[in-house]
Order: sequence, then C-alpha cells, then structure tokens
Amino acid sequence: MSSQIDKSVNELEGPVTEVPVDVPERMILVRCPHCRHVVEANVLSKNLDVCPRCGHHLRLTARERIAITADKGSFVEWDRDVRPHDVLGFPSYRSKLDVARVKSHETEAVVTGEATIAGERCALFVMDSSFMMGSMGSAVGEKICRCFERATRKGLPVVGFTVSGGARMQEGVTSLMQMAKVTNAVRRHGDAGLLYLVVLTDPTTGGVTASFAMDGDICLAEPDALVAFAGPRVVEQTTHKRLPAGFQRAEFLLDHGFVDMVVERKDLKDTIGYLLFLHDADAIADPSHAAPRAPAAFPTEPRWPAPHRMQKPIDSTDVTPYDLVRRVRDTNRASVPTVAEQAFEGLIELHGDREFGDDPAVVGGIALLRGRPVTVICTDRGRNTKERVARNFGSPSPEGYRKALRLMRQAEKFGRPVVALVDTSGAYPGMEAEERGQGAAIADDIMAMCGLRVPEVSVIMGEGGSGGALALAAADRVLMLSDAVYSVVSPEGCATILWKTQKRAAEAAEALGITAPALMKLGIVDGEIDADGLGTQAFAERLADRLSQELSELAPLEADALLDARYEKFRRIGRFDA
Repeated sequence: MSSQIDKSVNELEGPVTEVPVDVPERMILVRCPHCRHVVEANVLSKNLDVCPRCGHHLRLTARERIAITADKGSFVEWDRDVRPHDVLGFPSYRSKLDVARVKSHETEAVVTGEATIAGERCALFVMDSSFMMGSMGSAVGEKICRCFERATRKGLPVVGFTVSGGARMQEGVTSLMQMAKVTNAVRRHGDAGLLYLVVLTDPTTGGVTASFAMDGDICLAEPDALVAFAGPRVVEQTTHKRLPAGFQRAEFLLDHGFVDMVVERKDLKDTIGYLLFLHDADAIADPSHAAPRAPAAFPTEPRWPAPHRMQKPIDSTDVTPYDLVRRVRDTNRASVPTVAEQAFEGLIELHGDREFGDDPAVVGGIALLRGRPVTVICTDRGRNTKERVARNFGSPSPEGYRKALRLMRQAEKFGRPVVALVDTSGAYPGMEAEERGQGAAIADDIMAMCGLRVPEVSVIMGEGGSGGALALAAADRVLMLSDAVYSVVSPEGCATILWKTQKRAAEAAEALGITAPALMKLGIVDGEIDADGLGTQAFAERLADRLSQELSELAPLEADALLDARYEKFRRIGRFDA
C-alpha cells in the first residue's frame, strides 16, 4: 500500500526504490518514522498505513489515497496530461521534474477527477508528496483550478486532500500566483452554493496552507498532521526558540479553532460520505436514497449522557420565578447537548471560530431533524466540575459566539435552517474575553441572525441571561421551556444594583417578568414547550416535533418575506404607536 514500503529486512536503514522480486511479501518490513517500530508491510497495508503500535499516519501517494477513499471503480481522472513548464529556465528544474515523474509515476503533484464516496458524487483532488514534496507550481494550480471550475459547472461538491511543502520556487512568482488563482476558483464554486470539504494531511505548509487548504467550508485533518504557513525550522530559526511539542500539529489547530475535526484515517471515508450526504438536497429528498451509516468516529453511546438523578416534575401551583431560577441552575439538569443528541439524528459536531480558538461552551454542528438537515447551535454548561470550569459554566467567550456566527453563515450558504438551544447565565465576563472583543462578537451574532436568509428557531432551554443569550435568540421563532427563565439581568444582579443586596433576589425575579407566560404576553416569546421529562427520549421527541412544526411553517416563506416578518416581529416589541 504505502510508498514507504520499500525496505527489505536487510535494508532497514536505507530506503531503496524497488523491493527485490525474490523477497517474500511477509519479509518486506517498514520502520515507523515516529516510534521506530518495525512492522510487516502487509500488516501495515491492512491498517491503511497507520502504525499499529503508535497510531502514526504514514504518508500515502495520491493513488493510494483515492483507492481507500473513493468507492471502488468510481474514480474518473481529469486533466492527466497537464504538465509543468519551466517558465524561468531555472537551473536543473527539468531534470528534477524527470526524477519526480519516475519516482511518483505521476505527471504532477496532484491528481484530480470525479468519484463517489459512500455513494455520494463529488469532484476530487488529491495532492501527492512523492512528486517534489507536493510543491505547488503552475500545473498544480491549473489542475486544481480546473477541478473547481468543472465542479461548479456540474453542480458538484469538491473534496480535496492537501499535502505540500509550499510554493515551487523553481517557478518563481508564477507559483505564488497560484494561491490567488485557485482561491478565486474556490470562491466562485462557493458562490454557487456548493460544498468544499478539505482534508489536511501531513505535511500541509506554505502557500497551500495560506490559500485553498484553509478555504474549505468544512476542514478535517488527520491526526498529528503538520499544518503551518512557516514550517517549524523556519519558526525556530527566526525566533531562536525551541518549539513546544505538538506545535502546528492537527490537534493544535483544533484547539485553536482552525479545523472542524481531527479524524483517523479509518473513519475518513464514512465521515466524508456522511457530510456529503448532509449537503445533498436531492439525496435527502429521495426516500429511496439511504443515508450513509453514522461515521465510526462517533461513539454509539451518547457523548453527553443524561445526569444520574433527574429533576422532579415541577408543581406550578405555588412556584415562584426565583424557584425556576434555582431549578434551571441545578447541576442535575440535563445538559443542552444531551437533549440535542436525543432530539436530532446523526448530529456531527464542527469546531472552531477560524480566528482564535474553539470555545467548548458552545457546541455546534449539522444534524437531521425529521429528515431535514439543520444547523444546530447549543450552549453547554458541562456535566461535572472539570467540564463546567472548562466551559465557564456555560458562559460563552468571543470564540464561542464567533463559532456560532461561522455556523450560521455556513447554514445560510447551504439553505439550512438554524436551531439554537440556549441555556446560559450570560456571556463570560472575564478580562481576556473583553480583550478579544466580547461585545463585538455578540453584536455580530445578533446582526447575523437579523439578516440570515434561512429560517431560525431558538429555544430557551434553561436560563436565558441577557445579551449573552440574545446573541443566539434573535430568531424568527423564540420558544421557552415551561420552567425556563429569560432576563435582562440576573435576579441577584438586579437586586444588588437597585437595592444594594442580593437578599432581595426573589423579589427582583418576580418584578423582572422572566417566565414564559409573562414573556409571551409581551410578544417576546412565541410559544412554550412542556419541560416535563427533560433529559428523556420522550421529551426529546416532543421537542423535535415542535421544532419541526415551527420550521415547516417558516419554510414556505421566500427569503425577503422571512426577513420582513422577522423585522416586524422585533419592531413590535415595546413599540409606541403615535
């Protein structure tokens, strides 16, 4: 399988271009470059060129990548005859090209074409590190550009696998211009409402990283892949500092908000196929088209299990607003992602704000709601002390709001409704949040929700705290659970400001009008959902039915009518008629 399987048992310290024909297959050995473990070639091949000892993902050629990703016999190659040109007459460039062709058996460092993945049709480009380390010259740019152009004409999504040492120096600024050339083709493809899914593999660096590798609507990465603009040696030479372990690796990018998921090679095909399915309107509308099975990357057990102790049903006869406040803050209350996983089918989480980080207080992704693809955005308080601290007890940072904004805009591009499930005491008020623009991030979300040309439904699932909640609740329809609360300020904060003591918090809660019935009278909330059984499948079905009903009522509206109705909805609140 692997291009690195080229060492016989007696040649472990020196690679050869061919394995001697008289060496039995079981005697062909490969040393893992990461852990130095020696493994038989056939064992490595069966494991998709992933070291069985340490999990290191060895590099694949483009043809090997296509073989394990595309459905068997489905790949049709495009533009194989496009070849590089020595535009500058650069010394020894032509001889290097000849060597690269012999070594890789390719005409350039990328293979393009059309295929199906898990039954889903797509355009495909796969870069190849065995051809001059996947460097990007004019022919690479031309082939990828043509791939996007052809996909745009055919209405196909594009799936791309990147691996590159960067721009090809032997072609000078012509190589540099491929960054802009391909990016323009990516933009036109995106403007046509088509999906671009990119998989970053080891290594993806330089001009490829700074252009089409990071332009995907959805960005996946293989474990431990090096992804960087300036490579580690350049950084160390410039800064004269030793880089920390894991710097510029896929997991580092995930933590810093630049990739949606890190996916093991064995799970990539299922994950890509499922994501293509979620963006294939025709396939979803066709009852005979079976959805790909849930990606193996996601466990069969719920990722956000319900609490061990359920809240008792509430007796509404003598409950006070402040009783509800205490109730929704109860640590035994089912977390919002728990409920979302029960209510939606095949929820696949996407990470990162593409600017700075990935805030775990906001969980978002794509799922099916009664067979309809929707973008789901949830706040998450966490299930235990460690998670609650990591999530700021459900109070989002700017990165959380910017992640939500990215997912909203992605939903608009693909015509998906947005469902936001909100339970937060408010935006995180820390110093670092202010430094990174907390107010601006909230303002951007509200502005986006005012203008999205797709239906929006928000549900206050527990506590709706001030502008931190409104950032995810400026929707066409705003619903509340029967025991939820929604307030301009916490009762404790109100009491402290007005009466200089938190002891009058219950009185403040009563005066603020924070319950669903009170807010429905004011036209702020459009409906109530019975919270009985929250955390159970029965409640989840009830929630899913209500959400589906609301979206079905909004779906027939043209975008302009939807925006007009949304404007009038908020215009009426607190309106003074002349």
